Amino acid sequence: MKLKPVPRIEINLDKIQHNAAVLKHLCEAKGVEVTGVVKGVCADLQIVNALIQAGITRLAVSKTFHLEKLKKAKINATLILLRTPGISEVPAVVKYADISMNSEMDVIRALSNEAVKQGKTHKIIVMVEMGDLREGVMPKDLPAFISEVMQLPAIEIAGIGTNFACFGGVLPTEEKMREFSSIVEKIKRQFALQLPIVSGGNSANLKWLLETDDIGSVNDIRLGESILLGRETTEGGIIPNLYPDTFKFVAEVIEAKQKPSSPYGYRGKNGFGESIEFQEHGWINHILVNAGRQDVFVPGLSPTKPIKILGATSDHIVIDGKKHQFEVGDEITFTPNYAAVLSLMTSPYIHKTYIEFTGSKHEKPNNVYSIYKQKFLPKH
Repeated sequence: MKLKPVPRIEINLDKIQHNAAVLKHLCEAKGVEVTGVVKGVCADLQIVNALIQAGITRLAVSKTFHLEKLKKAKINATLILLRTPGISEVPAVVKYADISMNSEMDVIRALSNEAVKQGKTHKIIVMVEMGDLREGVMPKDLPAFISEVMQLPAIEIAGIGTNFACFGGVLPTEEKMREFSSIVEKIKRQFALQLPIVSGGNSANLKWLLETDDIGSVNDIRLGESILLGRETTEGGIIPNLYPDTFKFVAEVIEAKQKPSSPYGYRGKNGFGESIEFQEHGWINHILVNAGRQDVFVPGLSPTKPIKILGATSDHIVIDGKKHQFEVGDEITFTPNYAAVLSLMTSPYIHKTYIEFTGSKHEKPNNVYSIYKQKFLPKH
């Protein structure tokens, strides 16, 4: 029997495709197109193809390396660079990105010069700061910014975008979204711009989008975590009829012994400069698995059995096995959150495996669209 590689992340492509198809349907019913964000999975080509099969036609990443990867794979989608590029990245951005998001004039000037050199017109989405304090032009500076961009050769303003709940945790409230649409409409009128893309935010905007009676000028939403993990990110709840169990992390037991629950001897800081408090529980089922901080964001893992993660070093996760009697060679499975998926997909030490939908535990609901229409969509 061929042994499965461990540690590994198991990826259910059917469930991801299902999530993408449902969210695309819901958003389009509100007049909004979905841009699939695949930065959190390092633009994994099998996951990307699952999104394409679901009907997603725009894909966004934050690394020029991933733009090149997708372009060379001849992925049939518009490719967007999410993160404002650095000056050093400009040649690759013009070569591989169909659109890039920008908030710095020096970078856009460099894009203009490079686009002229490459004989291209490069499209940009101008990002506007709405309070989360990540990227974005301040609203009061936007008219002058747009005016200057419009003077640059080989640059086309494809849209305006904004971002919420990434750095500062600022939520896309009705008031914030009305303010954003007002800014967009003023720019359209002042400069006679069409702005084919008005990107109103990310997965944090999904709750607002599904519940609002007025989407304003927004016609695009960037969805990553909600597609990949079936979750609404502002409150962390599972979206009805989407699959949250799209990824599983599996590690192997490499030591299983009875040991004290607390370290003994004189103590200083650990290998990461931390001073950790331990609770005394007597002797425990002390388990080590073959992965650690170098492989995964350990706080983002939830064991699927009632055991407890005690902590981690660079290549060990230490577990209290509770009442479970593990043996060396056993596998322990964890459900990863978005941060853990990001680290697992980035790590070269984690095997990526793909599993097929079996239907044994999760039946695909045939009436998912009607359920959503009853729950979220406006009645006509």
